[in-house]
Amino acid sequence: MQTVTGLVGFARALRHSGMACGPTRVQSFLTATEHVGIDDRDAVYWAGRLTLCSDPDDVPRYDAAFDSWFGGAQLSTEQPGRPLPRPARIAALTATDGQGDGDADKPLAAAASDAEVLRRRDLGELGAPEREHLRRMLAMLRPEPPSRPALRHRRNKRGALSPRATLRELLRSGGEPVRLPRQKRSRRPRRVVLLIDVSGSMSPYADALLRFAHVVVRRSPVSTEVFTLGTRMTRVSRQLRQRDPEAALLAASRAVPDFSGGTRLGETLRVFLDRWGQRGIARGSVVVLFSDGWERGDAAELAEQMRRLRRLARAVIWANPHAGHDGYQPVQSGIVAAMPHVDRMVAGHSLRSLEDVWSWVRRLSQCGDEPARVPASAG
Repeated sequence: MQTVTGLVGFARALRHSGMACGPTRVQSFLTATEHVGIDDRDAVYWAGRLTLCSDPDDVPRYDAAFDSWFGGAQLSTEQPGRPLPRPARIAALTATDGQGDGDADKPLAAAASDAEVLRRRDLGELGAPEREHLRRMLAMLRPEPPSRPALRHRRNKRGALSPRATLRELLRSGGEPVRLPRQKRSRRPRRVVLLIDVSGSMSPYADALLRFAHVVVRRSPVSTEVFTLGTRMTRVSRQLRQRDPEAALLAASRAVPDFSGGTRLGETLRVFLDRWGQRGIARGSVVVLFSDGWERGDAAELAEQMRRLRRLARAVIWANPHAGHDGYQPVQSGIVAAMPHVDRMVAGHSLRSLEDVWSWVRRLSQCGDEPARVPASAG
């Protein structure tokens, strides 16, 4: 019974991380572990991977959860109802010199606390081990795509009365209102456009932002477009549609010729609007611009292009890494020129702030007759 409780707890942890581990899969997992034996860690790993993973994208999350739950030790049947102990795989993320050897045996709660600290750390200040763990955390994100109301309606018990369907029912029943069909407007994905500044001042954040864009594109490949900004505009949506994040970022880096170069936001936005935006990509879309606002070109040109973009888009969000720092003031020429045409200025310096960016994407994409204007701020 103790072993079953631990295995069910592991499946519950997978379900909380976003995997579709329903009762049927959990029962299959328990049956498989009963056949292979609980003492063989590798056998338990493959039993869970074959029964609990329903999509190739679930494998990275499953591996991370398995290591977090079981660690490198053999499975134990002690302490029923509690998570099995494991070595703190990410304890070194916040370790300092002179730390005792006993920290290697931190429980799962301490490791989870370190992960929460990492979620709030500035992406530009992470070391190599922290960046590696951040990549695994980014791979586990499952951002829910925003939606918009469609023109078509569908049957819905709680919707409004359907005049045409009601009339047809009356004709069939000889004028007696036997049933009153109801309908509700169906929903379609709303397009999201991510514009990522890859200039020299944004180079510490470029890798994490492109990985975040890869997660969003893989979640909704049809309704998501990604462009990089620098001295020129580059469309990398096709490259980021690859399943493997490393292969996707390698293909994107090969396609972008101006990594760590200068910044000409006004000129690149004009190219985007002339070539893609006015032809449909920006119309009714939620546009997110990841940039620190350092503009080497004409700030008046940037203001004009942001005005054009705001007229086309459903909403414009500016994610600025510096906005998450205490005492930040939007004094850069690019920021000052763009602020009147931005629905929301948010921070974009950490994993937590990227999650907040996506919550604003969903909030500003909600249905309505007029775009939901939210006062711009640096919060």
